[in-house]
Amino acid sequence: MSQGQKFFDDLGRLMNDAASVADGARREAETAIRGQMERVVNDLNLVKREDYDALRELVSIQGEEIEALRRELEAFKRRKKTT
Repeated sequence: MSQGQKFFDDLGRLMNDAASVADGARREAETAIRGQMERVVNDLNLVKREDYDALRELVSIQGEEIEALRRELEAFKRRKKTT
């Protein structure tokens, strides 16, 4: 193996090692940031999307029920006046 070829082989290995170290550092940083963001979100006491959607559906149904009861009450009042 010639000196030039050995140099480039060593340089290639060094670059691969550097890329592996950089990738490991990136993953470690992502994990740390993700953990910090989860703590922040938990401290804010935010509502989960599923819970919000379920409550929204419940409120919608109750709104419809209230409107139906109002119509029934008005009809009852009209019948009461005519009697």
